[in-house]
This record gives sequence, C-alpha cells and structure tokens, in this order.
Amino acid sequence: MNRELLDSDGGSGQDESDFNWDEYLEENRVLAVPHHAFKHVDLSLQTGLTPGMKLEVFVRGEPDGGYWLASIITTCGQLLLLRYEGYHDDRRADFWCDIMTADLHPVGWSRQQGRLMRPPEGVREKHENWEALLETALSESCSAPAHLLEGPHRGKNPLDLLAPGSSVELQDSEDPAVAWVAVIEENVGGRLCLRYAGTEGLPQTHARRWVFYLHPLLHPPGWAREHGCTLAPPAVLRGLRSEAEWDEIRQRISAPPQDGAITEELFKDKPAISAHCFTEGMKLEAVDPASPFSISPATVTKVFSDQYFLVEMDDLRAGKGGAGGGPAFLCHCDSAGILPVQWSLKNGVQLSPPPGYEGQDFDWADYLKQCGAEAAPQHCFPTEQCDHEFMESMKLEAVNPLSPEHIHVATVTKVRGQHIWLRLEGVKQSIPEVIVHVDSMDIFPVSWCETNGYTLQHPSKPRVQKQRRVAVVQPEKHRAPPRATPPETLKQQESSQSDSGQTNGKYCCPKIYFNHRCFSGPYLNKGRIAELPQCVGPGNCVLVLKEVLTLLINAAYKPSRVLRELQLDEEARWQGQGETLKAKYKGKSYRATVEIVRTADRVADFCRKTCIRLECCPNLFGPRMVLERCSENCSVLTKTKYTHYYGKKKSKRIGRPPGGHTNLEGGVKRTGKRRKRRKHFFVHKKKRSASLDNTPAGSPQGSGEEEDLDEEDSLSEDSGSEPQDDLLDDSEHSERKSQPPSPTPTETAPRPRRRRRKAHSPSCSDNENHPPSPKSPRAEAPEKLLLDSSPLEWSVADVVRFIRTTDCSPLARIFLDQEIDGQALLLLTLPTVQECMGLKLGPAIKLCHHIERVKLAFYQQFAS
Repeated sequence: MNRELLDSDGGSGQDESDFNWDEYLEENRVLAVPHHAFKHVDLSLQTGLTPGMKLEVFVRGEPDGGYWLASIITTCGQLLLLRYEGYHDDRRADFWCDIMTADLHPVGWSRQQGRLMRPPEGVREKHENWEALLETALSESCSAPAHLLEGPHRGKNPLDLLAPGSSVELQDSEDPAVAWVAVIEENVGGRLCLRYAGTEGLPQTHARRWVFYLHPLLHPPGWAREHGCTLAPPAVLRGLRSEAEWDEIRQRISAPPQDGAITEELFKDKPAISAHCFTEGMKLEAVDPASPFSISPATVTKVFSDQYFLVEMDDLRAGKGGAGGGPAFLCHCDSAGILPVQWSLKNGVQLSPPPGYEGQDFDWADYLKQCGAEAAPQHCFPTEQCDHEFMESMKLEAVNPLSPEHIHVATVTKVRGQHIWLRLEGVKQSIPEVIVHVDSMDIFPVSWCETNGYTLQHPSKPRVQKQRRVAVVQPEKHRAPPRATPPETLKQQESSQSDSGQTNGKYCCPKIYFNHRCFSGPYLNKGRIAELPQCVGPGNCVLVLKEVLTLLINAAYKPSRVLRELQLDEEARWQGQGETLKAKYKGKSYRATVEIVRTADRVADFCRKTCIRLECCPNLFGPRMVLERCSENCSVLTKTKYTHYYGKKKSKRIGRPPGGHTNLEGGVKRTGKRRKRRKHFFVHKKKRSASLDNTPAGSPQGSGEEEDLDEEDSLSEDSGSEPQDDLLDDSEHSERKSQPPSPTPTETAPRPRRRRRKAHSPSCSDNENHPPSPKSPRAEAPEKLLLDSSPLEWSVADVVRFIRTTDCSPLARIFLDQEIDGQALLLLTLPTVQECMGLKLGPAIKLCHHIERVKLAFYQQFAS
C-alpha cells in the first residue's frame, strides 16, 4: 500500500488492525485513564427508559379492559419488565412486553384521551380503595418520556434518534442570541459531524463542525424561535453568499419541525448553565479553544446575559490597549479554559504574554496597571476540584483541535488542577501539547474509537519508554567480581539506596532487591531467581512493582500457579491499583488482575506479605538488600520446617484435594503407587526440565511433583477456546473434597476409573454429589439458545455453569464471587459489567454478547 496514502489519512503510517491498545499499554508500561473518568461517555450509554419510571399499559384479560399504571423494573433493548401499581414489592405478577407492539403511553394519557383506567383483578384484591391509590400514584409518578413510547421514536435509543439527515440548531460561538440550522452528517457514539444549512458547494473548513451531542450550544429544531433568537449563519459564512441567498435559505429552514424531529428530551443530560458575575473589562487567564496550546491574558469584552459573556484573547497589536483584540469565544461561568489571574504562577505553568507585549518577564500587576483594568475576582470562578482520575503518563483518545475529524492516541504529560496537557500521537506534523479540561467532551477512553467503528490515529511505531526496564545491576553470574568493601560502607550504601526513592515523592518506589540467597519456596525456581537482576528501580511504584512481579512469575516452576497466588488476596486489601499480569504455561497464556500499592510507604509491607503468600523467605525481594546472612535465618530451614512457621495451611486452599499433600512435618510420604493413581484425575504432559539450584535439604524445588490444580480456572486465558483437559473440573473437586483423607495409600481399595467429561460441558448429571440444578442451555445456533429452564430461576451455580460453557469461562469466578444469580444476570448491561466487574471494554463486550443471547432466549421462551 502506498505510504503517502496512509499518511494522508492522519499520518498514522500503519493500518488500524496493526494497533492494539492492550499490547501498546503493556509494551510502554503505562496505564489507561479509567473509563468512568469520562462522564459524557457514560451518559451516552444510558437509555431513555430507566427502572423506576412509570407508564400506562393496557390491561389484558380483563372483561372491561382499560389502562393501569405500571413501573419499569428493568429494561433490555426494546423489552420492558413491568409491575402493576399496587403490587409494591410483590413480583409474582411481573410481566414482559415489547415497546414496539405493546399498548404503552405516558402517565396521564388515558385521562387526556378519555380512556378508562381500571386496575387488574390482583390490584383490586389488594386495595379496596384503588381510586385513592391511583390519585396518589398520578401525583407522585415519574413518567417515562412520551417520545420513547409513542410515534416514530418508539423503542429507540436516544443516540439512535440523532440519525444522519436529522436537523438541529446550533447557537453561534460568539453571540448566544444567534443560531443556525445544521444537518447531522455522521453520528459516532454521540459525537456529531454537522453541516450548516445552505453551505452546499462552500469550503468544508467552515461548513462543517464536530460537537458532542451534550454540547451546551446544541438544541433541537425550533429552539431559536421559542427562545427569541435570530436565525443567521455564523459570521465566517455570511460573506460567502449574498443576503438574498441567505434569506431564501432562512425561509426554507424556519418551517416548524415535523413529526419525528429531534426533541429537547434528547438533550436532558446537558449540564445546566448557572448565572455568572463577570463584568465587562475584567481580566483573566484563558486557553483559546481554537488553539488550545498555551495560556494567555484575556478580557471579558461583552456581557450578553446572566448566563453568557464574551471573552477575547488580549492582543496589544490590535490597538485596543490590551482589552481583547484577539480571537473571541462565548463563555459561561463553568466554561473550561477560563482561569483567574495568577493561576499559571500558582500552578507552575508558563503564561504566554499577549502578542505585542514588550518586556522579557510578564508581570500581572504591571500589566493590569498598564491596561487600567482589574482582575476578575476569585469568586467568579467555580471552586476547582482535584479529585479526578487523570494522572501523568496515562493514555486516552483525544480529538486533534487543528483537525477535528481525527482522534489520536494521547498521553497525559501534565496535570494541574482540573486541566491536563496531552501529547497527541500519530500526527502528520508535530503540534504542541494540547490543554484540555478533565470534563472536556473531546477526550475519550481507550478503545472508544474501536467500539464505535471509527479510525484511531496512532503512532507508526509504539513509543517505548527508554527506562521502562529499570534494572541497574546485571545478574551476579554476569558481573565482574566486586572489590572488597568494608561492611560499614555496604550498610551505608544499603541505607541510602533504600531511602533514595522516598526523596522523589509519595509515589516513587525505592530499589527492589532480589536476594537470591534467601529461601525461594515451593513455587519459584531458585536457579531462575539467581538469573534475575540484582535490583529493579527506583521509579513509579506501580511500574516498578509490576516489573518485579512479572519477573517472579517468569521465574516460577508453573507461572500460572504463581499468577493465581498473586491474584488471590482475600486476607489483605491494599486499596491500590489493579494491574493485568500475564503468564505462559504449557503453551497457553493466562492473565489476571493483581492489586499493587501506589505509595512508597507501603512498598516494604507489600513485598513482605507477597513473599509470605508465595511461601518464600519474607526477604526474597524487597527494598532491603541481604548482605551476608538473612535475618530470617531461612538458609538452615528445610521446606517442611519453613512452611510450618511461615507457610499457609494447605488443607484450606481452594481446589487442593484433602489428603493429597501436606506441609506438616509428620505428614505421610507419597509413594509411587499414590502418584500413579493421579492419572485418574489428570492428563500429565511432559515435565519441564528442572534447573540446577542449591535448594536446602528437604525442599521439593525442582522436583516437578507439584499437583496440577485448577488455578487456571480463576485466570483469564488469552487463547480462550481450547478446553482445559489437564485440569480438574468442579465436580471432580467436589467429589474428592467430600471424601476423608486416607491414612495410608494401601488402606484404600483402588477406585475404578471414572468416565471423564469435557471441561466445557455444562452437564453435571454424571456427578451424584453435585446439587441438582436446572438443565443447562444448549446452543441451537451460534447466535441462538434454547433454554430448558427460566433464567429467573437460576441460582448462582447455574449462572456460573452457563458462563463456563462460553468462551468467557475464565470470568466464571467473578460471577461466583459476586453471587450473581439468574435475575441479576438479566440486569447486567455493558456499563455495569465494566464498572462492577472491572473488565476492559473488549472482554466486557464479549461477555455482554452471551448475556444478550440469554435475554433473547428468555423473552422468546418464557416472557409470554
């Protein structure tokens, strides 16, 4: 493919399919801004009909017919679960209906149309005075929007109504009393490409404009006439046609809106505009929206109303004495980019003097005196909150202000209050860092473009941080023999190295040392530990500790097992930051979320407790270097003695069959015969070769005899499709747990070989010890299910069993931990799955696909 053609599309220099956000974040050792930090995106995912709203529905099965009030219990696309008014918390009479076919209306419709209102028989039995119940409900009800229940908009998502070809009105960006009609050409997840009316054949630069649908200046058709605004094209377009031509266009577009037009209800989530207290002549600091690359002095040059005022960037060359003269833009009290005088100085940001300013250093006091103006008081600006989710080095997607049709990979380079500085990646020509507000509607979470089918401009080659691998010392066997150093000097070096990270701030981690002389425990290979770098760091706590844990996983006999041990953290909640770590074992890849501390004061405790969880010496890694002898005296302990003092109780471990292994000193030795019988439960693969190490006597390191457990059951498998034939399934665990441990292998009669079943099979009929459950769903076609029981009756175990029949089986443990039963499953949506389960967008969409299949099958089979 021609390179010039690729570059002309935004300068990415590679196909969109070449870019993967997960790989990009991992390779650069950076984090994405959390999805919930983008409020406008969350609002765009919400539907118009929400639980708690009331409506009027025709009562079927009654001899007299009539309508009655009902409350929305839950929604799923165009399907609603309703409950008649008067049933309160009794859900026995709940029923499903289809918005497209049911006789539904907003509250009050029956009385307006003179229709009979009469409750169903069940409500009449519960409430003799149902007329009073009706009057109370009518006075307190929150009605569902009429346009979502009737007419051409019935059953549609609000964003779907903003379809290409629809008309809207857009207030002028310099005069709020002027508006003009625009036609939607494209709707990308609520981000609208608008073309001003009457601009056919005119240059695209001024004819088009991109705005998010919640923009405060965007309105439905007819808004200008209702609010007394003048219909006139923007100033940049007026000179491109004669006044007569504009009058003709105005007559054509000023007709009353037709049925099916966009209504004000679609914009109900727009932020309210409060009254301001700015007056003309006040000075402030501002970011020009058209060129948001610097902060400069600006002036309030006009006050239109108690809501809007005009701000102009100061330009001393304009002959206005510093009272504006530069680019102008409409503002309200909560507008982003307007800041009080001295804000830049207080936040350590460079303030750009106005063009034409004479002098080397800009001083506000001298400037105000020179202009004869006063600074806008602090109370004119909203109180600045700093409790947001944006941090330096985080990644997101952002609009290019010089080319609004392009959305780029972006990096947060600076955070000051509620404003952030972004470096755009994949731009054709280098531009300065962009200054945006954290609530800007021109920034989006990672994968937003992919979700909405829009091209993301990305770097042709991922930007890899030069110092992301912060190991500064080579493995001991590769290093030259050190010179003899007095012990006192070594101790001083150790102390200074341990404290070096603290001087760089709260989030800077000190060096983390791998003390390979310490006991490495049953999971870590001592030979591989010796090959690790002597230390990692200093640097950002999350990045350093993530690197340390990754090295430990790769140094394990079974990386997937260590990954599971790191994932399980029921005993200690760090309130830290979730990071995705990966492991490869037996040709398969696994991933899991591991909690990592963010502040330096918790690093030492985190390292020590992590070591204990891995059943190794508490000093195996941490901010303390072991010089000669470990303070835990771990070198003289055998594995049995060490676990007795520091290890965990194996008998309580999930998935560990009782009697199969013990760490107690008097435990029964496993004979060869015992190990052969394991073939009834496992399919053994070729053992990994044990590396040489100097393990203490009695330790099983390097033996390769550890049992294969179901640790992968709780991990996300990258391959996602192949069955786990070498792992125990749940029913086999249940059966083995239900039997008491045998005193000796010879006292137990040989157990007949049981017929194995596939790990993905939902059936449990061959397991007598498993509790009864409804029949599992079976796939009729890739997109259709045939259910043998209603999901409303599914228990948590039934839901987990269904999830394990899909390609999202690694997520089954989440459903088990959060006790999601069938009713809860039907309530899950994409936003709730992402927020409550902490899933990234890709896995969340895949999971919701299966949930929607269950919902569809449920409505088709059981909702009638």
